[in-house]
Amino acid sequence: MNGRRCGVTLVEILVVVAILAALVAILLPAVQSARETTRRSRCATNLRQLALALASHESARRAYPVGSESRSFPAYRRVTAQHCRWSTLAHLAPFYEEQALLDGLDMSVPLYIDLRPDAIAPQNKPLVRIVVPLFLCPSDRGSAVSPIFGPTNYAANAGSGRDGGAPFDTDGLFFINSSTRVKDVTDGLSKTVAFSESLLGDSATTSRAAVTATTAYAFVMGAPLTSQSCAATAVWNFSDPRGFSWANGEYRTTLYNHERLPNDATLDCIGVLTSPPAGRLDLLYAAYGWRAARSRHVGGVNVALADGAVRFVEDGVDPAVWRAAATRAGGEVLSLP
Repeated sequence: MNGRRCGVTLVEILVVVAILAALVAILLPAVQSARETTRRSRCATNLRQLALALASHESARRAYPVGSESRSFPAYRRVTAQHCRWSTLAHLAPFYEEQALLDGLDMSVPLYIDLRPDAIAPQNKPLVRIVVPLFLCPSDRGSAVSPIFGPTNYAANAGSGRDGGAPFDTDGLFFINSSTRVKDVTDGLSKTVAFSESLLGDSATTSRAAVTATTAYAFVMGAPLTSQSCAATAVWNFSDPRGFSWANGEYRTTLYNHERLPNDATLDCIGVLTSPPAGRLDLLYAAYGWRAARSRHVGGVNVALADGAVRFVEDGVDPAVWRAAATRAGGEVLSLP
């Protein structure tokens, strides 16, 4: 024997460690990318399920459900017609595969039975708190953002955002007390968006530095909206975070429009009608909005078309194409790629 000792040197160990670190640096982004691809696919599947439920509703009832329900209840005189507020997602409850989760939902009473934000009818309180997996995109946080309600990443298309983000008589498929029929969609079901996704939001803040377009919205006490009023506000995420309730049919939650492009850098904006026209007390507290489709997917958002197809729309989509996809009867010849 020559007396040499077997083993490895410190230099050799460091070389192995460096190689392993390099391999991890190369492989980790690929693994993360593969996981996000899976999450995006699952998100698209959820939207496809919503579109199928929508088609089933139309087949059974000869119309699409309301975007948000507004009606008066003599037994609940403290609340306005706008407090009824049951959403598209709530009205589709009998047509989901997971419909058993929402069995017993009582929409014969308003969503809010008093002026307090937690004033939910006793029979509905445990149901509207349910976190429904179908309503959540796996790429987002996937948990409730309100102690009272179950959240949603998915919203129904209210149209182009015209008239300062008005929530009634819009040019989309869904709005307050809408009852859109297939024959009303003269642009074609394959050219008209039914649902897209948007991100769950943050709690109220008084810090402009903490506000980002990704998870926040500006709030204006007044409507219709204007660019000036939205930019001048000092109120953000008022009362509830975006996406806080699948049961609530308003622009913070289950409605959105195409005023802004997907993942637009401009902050979304919500306003409340505090001075309705004479004789239209039923419009008091109607929520106006410019709310964009938003996601955590790289480069765009998923949308479900009225014919059931699901597309991935890039952030840089032509604004004219995006706006055309919002309208049910705009007469445009453009369609999403």
